Amino acid sequence: MTSDIIIDLDRISVHQEHVLILANITLQVAKGEFVYLVGKTGSGKSSFLKTLYADLPLLNGQATVAGFTLHSLHRRDIPLLRRKTGIVFQDFQLLSDRSINDNLLFVMKATGWRDHRAMQTRLQEVLMKVGLETKGFKMPHQISGGEQQRVGIARALINDPEIVLADEPTGNLDPETSEGILNLLFDISHSGTAVMMATHNYSLKEKFPSCTLKCEDGKILPVDY
Repeated sequence: MTSDIIIDLDRISVHQEHVLILANITLQVAKGEFVYLVGKTGSGKSSFLKTLYADLPLLNGQATVAGFTLHSLHRRDIPLLRRKTGIVFQDFQLLSDRSINDNLLFVMKATGWRDHRAMQTRLQEVLMKVGLETKGFKMPHQISGGEQQRVGIARALINDPEIVLADEPTGNLDPETSEGILNLLFDISHSGTAVMMATHNYSLKEKFPSCTLKCEDGKILPVDY
């Protein structure tokens, strides 16, 4: 595997509580690549992403994600893997009782940051990257859904990950706001961070074409774009 390959999967299967969801997946994702993961609700998109960041165990096949071998990953190493894999959720998952700044600082402390000055510098860097450099003092309920998702993306970028895994990040957003989120995710990929985005919004895929994989009938297959 070359250093440019961030995800390398060889005949893996995806299971949810030992029920087979997807089988015989072989694929590679390179540094800076943007990949759509499409398919109907219930087709296995979220389960596949959860397998990549070790929320679901890998029971079959071999997989390397951001330098970590999932098929032999120790439980103690899962937090290290997740520092290299930024995760963006559909429902934002922000802490409602603290400010945007404190949401991000919470993640930094949980992932081993200790230097207060370095934390403040990184905080401002990621907020600027997502266009929220003046919103850090606000509470989640004081900003729009699109801005909350931008905070979610900032949170995913805190540890300078090698890949961002985004699970339906525009699912709760209006079309115009969704386009803004897509522009941001593409900017992230252009900077060298691979992005894999699960979506069932085909209109976004048509407006922002890129490599596309489809979950269907228990498989993941490439499709033309």
